Amino acid sequence: MEKILELKHITKEYPGVKALSDMDVTFYKGEVHALMGENGAGKSTLIKVISGAIKPNAGEIIYEGKSYSEMNPILSQKLGIGVIYQEFNLVPELSIAENIFLGNKLTKGLTINRKLMNQKAREIMEGFGIKIDVTKPVRSLTVAYQQLVEIAKTISNDVKVLIMDEPSAPLTNREIEAMFRIVEQLKKKGVAIIYISHRMEEIFQIADRVTIMRDGEYVGTRQTQETGRAELISMMVGRTLDDQQYPTVDKEIGETVLEVRNLSTPSLLKNVNLSVKKGEILGLAGLVGAGRTETVRAIYGADPKSSGEVYVHGKKVEIKKPRDGIRDGIALIPEDRKKHGVLLEMSIRDNISFISIRDICKAAVVNRKADRNLAQSYIDRLKIKTPSMEQLAKNLSGGNQQKVVLAKSMASKSDILIFDEPTRGIDVGAKQEIYMLMNQLAKEGMAIIMISSEMPELLGMSDRILVMHEGEVTGELSKEEATQTKILELASGKN
Repeated sequence: MEKILELKHITKEYPGVKALSDMDVTFYKGEVHALMGENGAGKSTLIKVISGAIKPNAGEIIYEGKSYSEMNPILSQKLGIGVIYQEFNLVPELSIAENIFLGNKLTKGLTINRKLMNQKAREIMEGFGIKIDVTKPVRSLTVAYQQLVEIAKTISNDVKVLIMDEPSAPLTNREIEAMFRIVEQLKKKGVAIIYISHRMEEIFQIADRVTIMRDGEYVGTRQTQETGRAELISMMVGRTLDDQQYPTVDKEIGETVLEVRNLSTPSLLKNVNLSVKKGEILGLAGLVGAGRTETVRAIYGADPKSSGEVYVHGKKVEIKKPRDGIRDGIALIPEDRKKHGVLLEMSIRDNISFISIRDICKAAVVNRKADRNLAQSYIDRLKIKTPSMEQLAKNLSGGNQQKVVLAKSMASKSDILIFDEPTRGIDVGAKQEIYMLMNQLAKEGMAIIMISSEMPELLGMSDRILVMHEGEVTGELSKEEATQTKILELASGKN
């Protein structure tokens, strides 16, 4: 195979943190090369060096035989390097088609050829197996559809190196399969694909080689056909994890804590009924657009409902905004942590105490000692990797940002926790930590609702699974009777 990109002795330092240390790796044309490592391993920093988003302190970038000490976004794009980041780079007010071809000149004379633009956008989206009105504004889309638009936007350019950072995280199996077909087409054209994912099954399905990073350093590269899950995990975490991927705990499921009756919304939900009990983990399953996120947002008060009743501990409550939900003991850990969960420009300490600030005040003055003790207790309990509780949330890895969102929700002392895609973009070691924590919270009597697009996660963690399709509940399955086949049948509208 022919080399296209080499990184030699790449080093990047921040105050108190060495994000990359003497990193070497080589990428070839027509190859899918996976990057794996725990959150904070340096994967995102590495791809930002390649794309020119950040400058390394030392090292050499060799692209198509030419040496560069650093890249910049304009140069990398000109050279044919495309990046799909975890954080979307879309313009919410523009349409799907306009976002896909933003910066490209599809003109007719001096004006934009909107007919051609919309046609090409439809063709790209249909390549994903998705039929959608490409004139819709991006702000109206779910996270999953926004991810598809991000992918479509990147591959609409003639890329030679395509970097995909957790591209499948918000996608269902159907969309992932469509995306993999696109990847295979790009491979045949000689495109080098750098693929970052925490989903082990994806790595073995699509990657030719995998490079492991830990604490900003190169650990090793393996041919995926010549390695296995256990070796990769050991390389990533520097230790052997418990073979039980979805740990269990002895717990007692008690009385109903939350009950929702005939919940409807103006645009999607139709008479949704659900309940969750003390100590129970209720899984919500469904394809993209089924209404899972819309359901929990309406319960929490983030979205308006047109009808329906909510009962907490048997008492009817009126929840019209998130403050009402928090008051009634409901906490939502949202799907899009950057947009709705974490306060990026605030410290970890401020994030954790944000909701529960009144509990650490005395005479309207914040008790600084209590504030610091609260933050430190959750940093320790959730193993948040940070040099200081004063570190800004925006400087944390994606997984550690997710832990901060969870800490903030736990600090509010809610007894109903809603996890919307709790392990999206989180590495395998941190996933087990989240699973163990969820089980421990359930054992302590919390009622938990979990939305997940990962079928093994749903089957492994849920005590009961509710399946939705186009805004309606199509079935309920106990842990014993739930199978992937039954869930997919109900998710497609069969009941």
